[in-house]
Amino acid sequence: MQYEPISAGNYYHIYNRGNNYEDIFIEDRNYEYFLNLVARHLTSVLEVLSYCLLKNHFHMIVRTFDNTEDHLISRKFSNLFNAYAKSINKAYGRNGSLFKDRFSRKKIDQENYLRNLIIYVHLNPTKHFGIDFKTYKYSSYQAFISNKRTLLNRDFVLGLFDDEPNFKAAHCLTTFDPNNEYLLE
Repeated sequence: MQYEPISAGNYYHIYNRGNNYEDIFIEDRNYEYFLNLVARHLTSVLEVLSYCLLKNHFHMIVRTFDNTEDHLISRKFSNLFNAYAKSINKAYGRNGSLFKDRFSRKKIDQENYLRNLIIYVHLNPTKHFGIDFKTYKYSSYQAFISNKRTLLNRDFVLGLFDDEPNFKAAHCLTTFDPNNEYLLE
């Protein structure tokens, strides 16, 4: 599989799933640990704009910082995923690859696409498990509608939707179509 290189000053949709569709998050503490590793390994080279962690896969929308060496960004992702996989293997007595492959990434070069991907990421709990995305614990959605401290760039993301009420409305006006894409009605 050909992977798009990661480079500085760009937006990306980052995602991966468990090897053989296995769970990559087994207990609540695994989600928290993964997010702590994201903060530790990635925040020096990028900002996370949205995320959703589901039991067998995850999605993140990120913006890489300008003037960062491309190989450093890739190394930081590698360190994150290796650290997480090693800890899961040790904690649960497993061995081998935790993730399907190297992480997938897709460059985002249009603002409308960025907005739609943010919604797509947040709606994943509903799409895959029938869980209300508004109350799902391991998604960035709640961080955007609260005043709690966050590492996410709340002002930027809400600004993409003009404000918080439009952010909420855009998520609620979105439906799933048969082509596996979310569309604003």
